[in-house]
Amino acid sequence: MTVAIITGSSGLVGAEACRFYAAKGYDVVGIDNDMRQSFFGKDASTQWSRQELERDLKGYQHAAVDIRDREAVDALFARFKGNIAVVIHAAAQPSHDWAASDPITDFTVNANGTMVMLEACRAHAPDAAFIYCSTNKVYGDTPNSLPLMEVEGRWELDPTHPYAAHGIDEEMSLDRTKHSLFGVSKASADLMVQEYGRYFGMKTACFRAGCITGAGHSGAQLHGFLSYLMRCAITGTPYTIFGYKGKQVRDNIHAHDLVSAFWHFGETPSRPGVVYNIGGSRHANCSILEAIAQCEDLTGREMNWTYSDENRIGDHVWWISDVRRFQADYPDWSFKYDLKATLSEMHDVMKARLAGEAA
Repeated sequence: MTVAIITGSSGLVGAEACRFYAAKGYDVVGIDNDMRQSFFGKDASTQWSRQELERDLKGYQHAAVDIRDREAVDALFARFKGNIAVVIHAAAQPSHDWAASDPITDFTVNANGTMVMLEACRAHAPDAAFIYCSTNKVYGDTPNSLPLMEVEGRWELDPTHPYAAHGIDEEMSLDRTKHSLFGVSKASADLMVQEYGRYFGMKTACFRAGCITGAGHSGAQLHGFLSYLMRCAITGTPYTIFGYKGKQVRDNIHAHDLVSAFWHFGETPSRPGVVYNIGGSRHANCSILEAIAQCEDLTGREMNWTYSDENRIGDHVWWISDVRRFQADYPDWSFKYDLKATLSEMHDVMKARLAGEAA
């Protein structure tokens, strides 16, 4: 028995990882207690995803455990001791807006929960690869100091800047910046994952992602940009753009491509405590206005959107990930999805799911 333990298993990344690793012949153990519903409301519940995993994946085992519960997590790891090959830690409170409403919950889930996972892994599976789904928010609003130019439909980086061709690399400072409370809790966990790699010699990695997306996302206004946008486009729900003229740029990586990167690291870990920026890169990025236009093309009707001058605190004006460090370590990895393919898949799956809910 070769076991993959995956937290946030009913969420976008977690569910994708469950399916990916099950297809590779792993016995998958998912940890998810559907806190997303308590964060963002019933429309964001991932219960449907859990049910699909239990239906579709032979031998899938689900644990509705809170990652902050040391005894429960330790007992789970002890149960599979000696068989755990990889731990993918994707569970989180994922919204920098929501974090300000309940900083203690945000920090304990993101930072303390990660610590609990690391300790359980160190005690019972010290040779397993430990993969942490981090975020570009660990860099705070430092990217907003880059020399940006306003062009039609988007903000763009001055073409003479070193980041212009490929995006932002891992050398950007985490200091002297406004992170948002979410950014701080995720950065705390990120640093601890690095430290367990360097101090204890564990096979840990931090993947600092931009926007992660895909048809499996339960998007909400406070988290899940493309998924929530597409839901609004299909249902006619009003959508609000917050600041930066709607020209703020995000790169978007499909969850499959991200999990594929996890797989490559887990098979041959490069070095303890490694950090990778990961995202759609120049391969897949858009502004909000550009994304709205693509959603309108897919649905065949105009979206009902309004604009607010007040941008979200700590929000990035322009983010594109430089993924060349990961590509240098794993040259066999490549993107499967571009933005058009991602949005088309998202539209078709979400339209069918919403029709099923209405039936």
